[in-house]
Amino acid sequence: LWLLLLLQVLASCLWLGHSEVVGSFETSCPQFFFREMPPNEALEPQKPARICQRYKNQYYFATLYDRKMRIPVYSAYIYQPGPGKRPKTWLVEPQLIGPSYPKTMEKEWTLLKRYNVTLEKLSLSQAILHDYKNLTGLNRGHLNPNGHHDDYSSRVATFTLTNIVPQYEKLNGGAWNNYEQQTMIRRTQGCTTTYVIVGAVPGNNYIAKGRVNKPSHLWSAACCVVGNNYIKAWAVIAENDKNQVQLLTLGELEDILSELYGRGQVSLFDSDCPRE
Repeated sequence: LWLLLLLQVLASCLWLGHSEVVGSFETSCPQFFFREMPPNEALEPQKPARICQRYKNQYYFATLYDRKMRIPVYSAYIYQPGPGKRPKTWLVEPQLIGPSYPKTMEKEWTLLKRYNVTLEKLSLSQAILHDYKNLTGLNRGHLNPNGHHDDYSSRVATFTLTNIVPQYEKLNGGAWNNYEQQTMIRRTQGCTTTYVIVGAVPGNNYIAKGRVNKPSHLWSAACCVVGNNYIKAWAVIAENDKNQVQLLTLGELEDILSELYGRGQVSLFDSDCPRE
């Protein structure tokens, strides 16, 4: 009996804290939010899932996922860009199927073969690779981009479908890419730590026969600490059918999002981030 108990304790220790669906970001992976404070509930969808995105035993970012729309509401991460290879493997989130499944992101194939999950069961809980096949004018758009991370494992972690939305192809490869690659480098000059939240506003259109929502807008906000006492912030928004990005103050973005989501005043960061 003792041996059995010991084995159970050991097994539960092994399970602790992988990429997982959690009850609260504040208690599970608060480190990806400025002052450990996630956005307020004005962004909350009808059927939310909070995911501490973990790969190979380490947390890399946090995602609020909309189970109904099968897209992320937002992904939050710390900006640490660096050169490196772009991963090719796409992953899914086993814990969206249920808490008894692995707490680390896996390939679809692994879940089907090793855990005997049917593709139908997997597809009920989230978007799958097949949903993104044969798209015209759209492709898989990262919220948290792999280029904002400086080692291979953290880049692989961004290749989960819970961090992806159907994005207008020209925007993804054009103005949005320019913002991710060039504007961010300019804006983060002098920053010691930059906290980023990238989100998607659900739209009226869908892909994959109505399974996955196509966002109407994509947005990004950053709050960074310069030296010991100075904090700066900026934001952008883009319509998901045009190749242009609008640069805003944090306050302007929050006001626009409050109107677009229609669930009250949006607050993305702790009040110390300047809204002007």
